[in-house]
Amino acid sequence: MLRPAYKSLRSLRSFSTTASATMKVLPVQARSDNWMYIVVDEASGEAAVVDPYDAPKLAQRVKEEGVKVCWAVTTLITTHHHNDHSGGNLAFLDLHPGIKAVGGSNQGPGTNTIVKDGDEFKLGSLDVKALATPCHTQDSICFFVEDKAKGQRGVFTGDTLFLAGCGRFFEGNAAEMNAALSKLAKLPEDTLVYNGHEYTTGSAKFGLAIEPENAALKGLFERSQTDKVTTGKSTIGDEKKWNVFIRLDTPEAKKATGETEPLKVLAKLRELKNSF
Repeated sequence: MLRPAYKSLRSLRSFSTTASATMKVLPVQARSDNWMYIVVDEASGEAAVVDPYDAPKLAQRVKEEGVKVCWAVTTLITTHHHNDHSGGNLAFLDLHPGIKAVGGSNQGPGTNTIVKDGDEFKLGSLDVKALATPCHTQDSICFFVEDKAKGQRGVFTGDTLFLAGCGRFFEGNAAEMNAALSKLAKLPEDTLVYNGHEYTTGSAKFGLAIEPENAALKGLFERSQTDKVTTGKSTIGDEKKWNVFIRLDTPEAKKATGETEPLKVLAKLRELKNSF
């Protein structure tokens, strides 16, 4: 089973390609802090890409890695329609014609397979489940990927859930974000979190402004100072320990916001983060 390890990307990759592994996830950076992903079912050789903003860079990485193990990209996944996530879709589809392009709406360029909450599909032997999480955008949708036989699982959260943070409420409200985060919090606690941006240092710093004595947050902040690739190295269980946007009932969150009702706490926390 994959387990979080705050080490280099090389260490993560070598760990995830052990003999027992089936699901392999490679983060690839775009722009200054966006994450794109290659997801491979090593049992079948089928692969998917997630949010391929920089299509040439990702396609080259697919080519470099795929030569070694004969991968075949069959699926493109879009977590939401914002350009820094979906803007490379058409270019990637030009480089890989005929593949399935999955998203929560047709606002993502090139989408040919629209999925809704609870829809499932296969990536080789891996099970993929769509989890609608409207708020950041109304078509925001997370993808839970699982190898049930090996006990490996991860969730691609786009701009809904960040490590120790959450997305801005661009097209939604606190009630929607609370529902989205609550849905993700119900996933198995060992589910690895693959988010849309490397915002971990800033998110952990804000979290410590709310919960200054939170040991888990302190550890995350310290690790983020030396490891610039934190995505995929922590779990849903960790988020419950350090994400203040999930921990709405703590005395610290209530004190910092001056609110007691959970949705008001969440709304105020997001306002505070916006200006932090």
